[in-house]
Amino acid sequence: MERRKKNRLAQVKESVKSNIVESLELPQDIFYGAVIVTALGRGQVLVENYKGIIEYTREKIRLQAKGCQVTVQGEQLVVEYYTHEEMKITGMIQGILYDA
Repeated sequence: MERRKKNRLAQVKESVKSNIVESLELPQDIFYGAVIVTALGRGQVLVENYKGIIEYTREKIRLQAKGCQVTVQGEQLVVEYYTHEEMKITGMIQGILYDA
């Protein structure tokens, strides 16, 4: 019974949070910590709000983000730089995949 109450409370909190974000037109990436992926042509990808690197090869870089994984596929992929908040990937980008 106690578990149901906690679950219901979490749902109500999430609903209130969502309504506040929508009504105030706040950026969802900031409020929820959503991943932001920006492709600059076929040679660069900037990833913000990622949590960690899962896999790193010259053909695939797989990252953990909040609620999903992001995979950058290509050739000669290199992480140019990374911080706790963002990462720059360069190479010949062939695709970007999102997995739940």
